[in-house]
Amino acid sequence: MKNLYCRWGVFVLAISTLGCGGLNLQLRNKSVQKPSNVALYFSVEDGDGVPAAGLTAESFKIYEDGQLISPFESKQTILNPEVAVVHYILLLLDLSGSITESGSMHSLVSAAAGFAEKVSKGQQIAVYGFDGGAKLIPLTGFTTNAGAVRSGLARVSTRKSKDPSTNLNGAVVESVKVLGKQLKNAKQPLRFATLVVFTDGTDRAHRVKTEEMYKALDEADVNVFAIGLGAEISTEQLSKLGRNGFVQAEGTTNIGQAFDEVAGRIEAAARKFYLLSYCSPSRAGKHSLRVEVSFKGDSGSLSHEFDAKGFRPKCDPKRKPNFSVGRVTLRPVKAR
Repeated sequence: MKNLYCRWGVFVLAISTLGCGGLNLQLRNKSVQKPSNVALYFSVEDGDGVPAAGLTAESFKIYEDGQLISPFESKQTILNPEVAVVHYILLLLDLSGSITESGSMHSLVSAAAGFAEKVSKGQQIAVYGFDGGAKLIPLTGFTTNAGAVRSGLARVSTRKSKDPSTNLNGAVVESVKVLGKQLKNAKQPLRFATLVVFTDGTDRAHRVKTEEMYKALDEADVNVFAIGLGAEISTEQLSKLGRNGFVQAEGTTNIGQAFDEVAGRIEAAARKFYLLSYCSPSRAGKHSLRVEVSFKGDSGSLSHEFDAKGFRPKCDPKRKPNFSVGRVTLRPVKAR
């Protein structure tokens, strides 16, 4: 397997962030509400983009106007991100003739089921297929139930392609539309969407031009991974398609490992995000907030300004944050 590297998109917000030391903290959203609740949703990673996972509320130091706030006074806590964050993953599988007639289906179904088992914990996954036809082939809708995904995949394990051609470009465009609809209708304000594409070839149907596909991706708020099988794929095209990562499986026996690699990257990326909530001791006026953290010898911080007008006591730090809707944009990186 080759060439996989992943970074996640950023929310477009008018928020000041500051990275220092060896850690990069990026503020993705914030919530300030009465009686005196302040909540920050941010990511923490080192200079190489490796997530700083496993941090606790005690790992962070909170300063207001340069003065350290006691964690006992602020009741600072890490909230479960599911109260405000949703992540949709669409797994798009090549079901063209070269897959269904080659004896690869058993390995593909097993690998896809294993992928769903890993990423469905806290994230919603749907599985669609494509062949040479104009429309996607729905296998399972968005769910956190890995068993439902496995059942849907089992039904397609003996499927024969109705159109043996490969409408890769068109399938990507249609998948972006499906994810866009999910993002638009989500109840949670912070929304991620990821497209994972598996194929053993290139677009043969020519229903949608390659330029049109890339334009759709440029305009979409989704992260994209690509998994390619065999020697007939265009590594250049799939590297460009997989903006957040590309893996090449040399043969059928490597499919499971390729899916595991992508699942691992998605899981790791999710672990770099934190929802830190605390009760501010301020009761009026505008204030400068700084959050500092140390991890494995490195340190970093982020800064933000907030208004404490009308703040009062009896704050519950576990209260659901009132985040604004966050739009995700891609931060493309080259595979390495």
